[in-house]
Amino acid sequence: MTASPPPADGAPAPLAIVTGGTRGIGLTLAHRLMRLGHRTVALYRTDKDAAQAASREHGLFTLCADVSDSASVRAAAEHILTEHGTPRVLVNNAGLNIDRPFLELTEDDWQRVLDINLTGPFLLTQALAPAMLAAGGGSVVNIGATTGIRPRTNGANYAASKAGLLQLTKCLALELAPTIRVNCLIPGMTETEELVTRFRLDDPQRRAAVLSEIPQRRIGTTEDIADALEFLVGSGSGYVTGQKLIVDGGQFMW
Repeated sequence: MTASPPPADGAPAPLAIVTGGTRGIGLTLAHRLMRLGHRTVALYRTDKDAAQAASREHGLFTLCADVSDSASVRAAAEHILTEHGTPRVLVNNAGLNIDRPFLELTEDDWQRVLDINLTGPFLLTQALAPAMLAAGGGSVVNIGATTGIRPRTNGANYAASKAGLLQLTKCLALELAPTIRVNCLIPGMTETEELVTRFRLDDPQRRAAVLSEIPQRRIGTTEDIADALEFLVGSGSGYVTGQKLIVDGGQFMW
């Protein structure tokens, strides 16, 4: 099964990379990029079964890589550039939560979350940006979180990593302009298995309490997030860079 058909003129289809692209929001983002005509490579770290399913059922190219490890990122970037070519789109989606009260957070809890959520986008963008610049540019989309703007309890490491990602987005937008656009897509409450488990949304009362805080009175879908990604990587956002796009049904109006 091929990732996407080549354009009619015989040129290869544009390439997209999605980290954490074999499950949850990342899988929907990768699938949407394929529907838009991109050859899409989904990076994953440990879940080989999910990667095989994504390849088999969705036609994604999958590649095992640890975005928090510089050697792994360099090897992945070399493989991508050699085997697939230069990406037109890079989506830094891979993320990790390790939630504990601040006084119980270990140094490892802190470092592991920052390594994946913040250092990962830094390493992979730095590895691929030179080729993207040489090829004429493209779009980088970092997947942020509302806690990067508004803090919460038991998530100092996660909130700090996502706040840092917002600033990294702006710095990259300055330094890679005008050739590469860089934006941050921030999902609100989005219906995934991980979210349902974390917020106990299988409990009707808990779900009702969450819905009462969202003006749209529904929890977002992964397709809602993919709609926003489609805008950010398309020609309709050609004058948009260094920005955050919050997709949360109006829950947080920043």
